[in-house]
Parts: sequence; structure tokens; C-alpha cells
Amino acid sequence: MRTCVGCRRTGSRSDLLRVVVTGGGSLEPALVVDAARSLPGRGAWLHPDRRCLELAERRRAFGRSLRHAGPLDPGPIGEYLEAWRG
Repeated sequence: MRTCVGCRRTGSRSDLLRVVVTGGGSLEPALVVDAARSLPGRGAWLHPDRRCLELAERRRAFGRSLRHAGPLDPGPIGEYLEAWRG
């Protein structure tokens, strides 16, 4: 069981998306959906729902959950959700 960083409800791994921070060194840190659930590093879990993404953005949950100090753009997650729905 995992907890969604947006709505704070629990769900199974198969019901939630795993989000990680990629980049480092000379690359700009970015949020990425880990569809295979195999990328290294700390992950945050999110329901594949636009409302949960908005709640997570409003609460600044990604930075806290991923232990990343600094701004993170949730845009790639929104794009993934749009493509996933469509």
C-alpha cells in the first residue's frame, strides 16, 4: 500500500503512478513519471488523476516527499496524464 501525495488516500502500487526526480550534475532536476517503477532514487506516489496532481502542487508535496530542496516543475506529470487519458 502506498499513499498518494495529492489526496493522501492509500492505494496499491498498481493504482498509483510513481514519480521521481531525475537530473543532477549539469542537468536541471525534473519530475518524471516512472511507468516501469524501476528508476533509482526516492519515489512519490500519485493517483493518475488531475485533481490529485493539483492538490500535490498546491501543498508542495513533491519537494517534501522526494526530499528535494528547490523548485520542481510538475508539467511533465500533467502531460503524462493527458496522454494517458487520451
